[in-house]
Amino acid sequence: MGSLHTPLGRLRVIGLWEGISFLVLLVIAMPLKYLAGWPDAVRVVGMAHGILFMLYVVAAVQAALEYDWPFKRTALVLAASVLPAGPFVVDAKILKQQSDSASP
Repeated sequence: MGSLHTPLGRLRVIGLWEGISFLVLLVIAMPLKYLAGWPDAVRVVGMAHGILFMLYVVAAVQAALEYDWPFKRTALVLAASVLPAGPFVVDAKILKQQSDSASP
């Protein structure tokens, strides 16, 4: 996975956690709210996901500026943040390749 010492590494790590939080929100917290009558699940997981979402957007913009990404790549990385499992696909298809090519 990524190192927190580079913009790309931070984006990859935050993307992992953002993707996990989104899936937990959809698959665990939402059913707990609507099927078990426990709205605190969405409140807690939703807050964590919201914070991670904002960190992902900031990390994506930082990486785009640092690595001079074209608009299309930046837009794809940002669009992935609103899709369930989107950050995982972007990490595997775009970010890992760039990370591998930047390694010594």
